[in-house]
Amino acid sequence: GNALRQGSSWRGSRGLLALLLVALCACGVAAWLYFACLDSDITETLAGRREMISPQPRVYSVQCSEDYENYKRYPGCTPQKCGRAVTDGVVTSEEAQALRRLAERGLALAGSEGGASILDLHSGALSMGKQFVNIYRYFGEQITDVFTEEDFKLYRDIRGRIQAVIAETFGLDPTLMYLTKPTFFSRINSTTAKTQHDEYWHPHIDKETYGSFDYTSLLYLSDYGSDFTGGRFVFMDQNGNRTVEPRA
Repeated sequence: GNALRQGSSWRGSRGLLALLLVALCACGVAAWLYFACLDSDITETLAGRREMISPQPRVYSVQCSEDYENYKRYPGCTPQKCGRAVTDGVVTSEEAQALRRLAERGLALAGSEGGASILDLHSGALSMGKQFVNIYRYFGEQITDVFTEEDFKLYRDIRGRIQAVIAETFGLDPTLMYLTKPTFFSRINSTTAKTQHDEYWHPHIDKETYGSFDYTSLLYLSDYGSDFTGGRFVFMDQNGNRTVEPRA
């Protein structure tokens, strides 16, 4: 009789213990989900470095911002649908390497004292110390020893291809799209920032920074996790971060 009563008591205690464990697990999962929603470091990778996204772009649609109402609209160019597109099908590895060598030759002429240096082939802007100089005026005829006509031809060709892909992806007439400034090569390292221009990590919206921008493209010339660490492109959304891991 005592054995039966003890067994019954143990089974009852075991049942309560199981219920308690289930309740604790449920509370733990709920707490994790709650804090996960609050955690700004939650990350979804839109494109990983080892992924090959080709020939068609991978497109993620987002709702167009009401901020567009504050700017002049251009029929056939102002976005009617908004989103983010990633592709590896525009530039070959050989072309990316050629562009990288072009950028390295130009940036070797000077460079920022901080961590971010730029080279703009259109305006001629080049980082030099804490300011910018015009490479075409500053270096004069010497610039023909740095860049060749083939370099500029490749640059123009790739720029045109990128414009065509943007037009196709967002349903636009490419002849109604125009390149606005700035357009540049950027080199970023871990050197301590010296000016505001070196502080590349601040959140920003291109449309607010450059009112003429409706579309922005990024062409990577190096690989995340191989040539450098950090440096992912982060879209900061209300429910988490969405990143692109750079791939040449």
